[in-house]
This record gives sequence, structure tokens and C-alpha cells, in this order.
Amino acid sequence: MAWLAGRGVATAKVVDHGQNEESAWLVTEAVTGITAASWPSGDLATVTRSLADAARMLHSLPIDGCPFRRDLATTDLLASARVEAGLVDLDNLEDQYDGWTGGQLLDELRRIRPTDENLVVCHGDLTPDNVLVDPDSGQLTGLIDVGGLGLADRWLDLAILYRELSDGPFDRSHAAQFLRRYGVTSDPAKMSYYVLLDEFF
Repeated sequence: MAWLAGRGVATAKVVDHGQNEESAWLVTEAVTGITAASWPSGDLATVTRSLADAARMLHSLPIDGCPFRRDLATTDLLASARVEAGLVDLDNLEDQYDGWTGGQLLDELRRIRPTDENLVVCHGDLTPDNVLVDPDSGQLTGLIDVGGLGLADRWLDLAILYRELSDGPFDRSHAAQFLRRYGVTSDPAKMSYYVLLDEFF
């Protein structure tokens, strides 16, 4: 959060943090606005534009000096560690992976791993729940839940938002609008990989 704030991105301001032998804590100020997921369903085109603009703004930040990594090598290690620790929620998988084991998911992740990545600053969990907008205009007011922030291929964010904008209350037309507004064409291979990667976290 502090790193983003230092680059002009609105997010929760850290008031206090610390830990002792029993617990850890983080206190922040509230970010103004409502979540994009709470935007009225009668005007989803407005908030879809704001989501695309938020992604484009974040991905345009200079990558020099970013201390956080979410690149392929890093996430492969994290995914493997989570499988070994039994932290993958196998009861809440996408329909196409229903009934799969953690090992099967990991094998498939490695099989479809992209051969290239174009690193930008990614949110890591860029869903409508984590983007706050002004309740009147729909303009971006801030980003929250940025614990997955780091350098990664832009499709780490785009694939997740595309998935979220393809289902109620959104639909495929909003997902297509999102990609047009952002300025890219669909990349099915990378979308499949990063949607699968999301199953591990």
C-alpha cells in the first residue's frame, strides 16, 4: 500500500502495524467510494469502463524499483508450496477442474505455462470487489486488497477481470467491452493459464 501510494495510486493509508507473540495487526484508513461490484446493475457499462481504466493505469506504472514479484517463476513456486501445504481449496474450483487433485492442477498449470511474459505492475487479485469507485460518477477512487501486488504479465489481472465480467450481474458483452477499452484482443492461452493459477490462491 505504501509503495502504491508513493506512486500516486489511491489505496488505504497505513495508520499502524505491528506484531507480538500472539498476533499481528494492520490498521488503515478507509478508502472512499463503493466497490465496483456494488455499482447499480442498470448501468454496468460505466463501471466496466472504470475497471478497464484502473487496470490500464496500474499497468502503466514504471516497473523500475518495484520490489514485489508475481512472475511465472515466483508463482510456480508459490502454487507448488500451497499444494504441498494443503492450502488449495479443492471444493471451490472452476467447473472444468471439479474433482481434480492439487497435484493434477499443478501438472496442468505447468503444461499450459506461457512461453513468454510481458512484465507490468499487477494488482494480483483485480476483481470488482477490490476496485472502489465514486458512487455518483463511477470514477476510480482507489484499490484495496493489494497483497498480491507485483511484477507479472498483464494477463494475471486481465484474465481475472475478464472472468468476473463474464458472469452475473455482468455478461460477455461487458467482458468484451472491458478488453476493447483496455486496448487488447483476447489471448485465450494466457487467460486459461492465469484463471487456473487463481485456483491456487
